[in-house]
Amino acid sequence: MNRPDVIASLVLSGYALGRIAAQDAGNDAPAAQWRVLSLLEQAGPQRVGALAHAARTTQPGMTRLLGSLEREKLVLRSPDPDDSRATVVHATPLGSETLAAWRREFRETLAPRFDDLSEDDWHTLSRAAEILAAHTASDSTGDAR
Repeated sequence: MNRPDVIASLVLSGYALGRIAAQDAGNDAPAAQWRVLSLLEQAGPQRVGALAHAARTTQPGMTRLLGSLEREKLVLRSPDPDDSRATVVHATPLGSETLAAWRREFRETLAPRFDDLSEDDWHTLSRAAEILAAHTASDSTGDAR
């Protein structure tokens, strides 16, 4: 496999793992919910437009999603202290707890699929995870490098 194909395969496999975990766990929350909560956890409070850009959606679409998350008490919207015309979104403690619980569920659901891996395979995956984390760490807003 050539280098660009390796990266593409990793990305597609990551998406597939997310779908599989959600299906196997019976979790019907939209993936966008986890993406928004993750973005808020990584980058802190953000304006609606910045969140929409980072999540690769429209501002009206993000506003609708945030309305749902706010009704569930997972996020809180408040006026931007630097510009009262803008809104800043914060993850609530319940939002952070819900994200942490999903991540635990995600790990527990997927773990059996990897029970047969050798120590060498685990080392390879661990190294790949470190490399991917290093190359995406500064990308908390979802912008491409």
